Amino acid sequence: MARTSMRMSAEERRESVIRAAMIEFARSGYRGTSTETIARRVGVSQPYLFRLFPSKQAIFAAAAERCIEETWKVFDEASAGLTGEEARVAMSRAYAGLVEDRERLMMQMQLYVSVFAAEMAGEGDIGEAARKLWRELFERVRIRVGGDVKDATQFMAYGMLVNTLVALGYPREDRMWDGFDQHDGCE
Repeated sequence: MARTSMRMSAEERRESVIRAAMIEFARSGYRGTSTETIARRVGVSQPYLFRLFPSKQAIFAAAAERCIEETWKVFDEASAGLTGEEARVAMSRAYAGLVEDRERLMMQMQLYVSVFAAEMAGEGDIGEAARKLWRELFERVRIRVGGDVKDATQFMAYGMLVNTLVALGYPREDRMWDGFDQHDGCE
């Protein structure tokens, strides 16, 4: 009789590390998060963690990529089959729901802050990777809203304002949100 194993494959464990890293980096940032904390959350040793990822920077890059990819997935699903204004409104509504997950939002915000901190410490790879991810997201949005750079820029600018208001804890009924009703399609 074959014995089934409850052990995770390396790929499943990598996935666990990425999910745990997103939570830990969201809470403490790149500099404030130790690989020991991530390993503990996953239930593995630090040496095993480094068999899955060559460095803390690689873990952060994987978490950042996952964060941006999940954002696009929400946009893509919400706007499937749509273009132009209809796509923009659908993505705006979907994003309003997405950022309610504060840890996901804070991972996104930590990505931006971590680029600056890393570059000040001479670690330019994080910035290069983050800019590549951001550019790809921008281009996908640009294409989906009809190809106009100004429309994509406005969409992303509103998104950053939403990030700021949510991160600062403004409730939806606060007047700071009043300008969105007419511009982003959110209700």
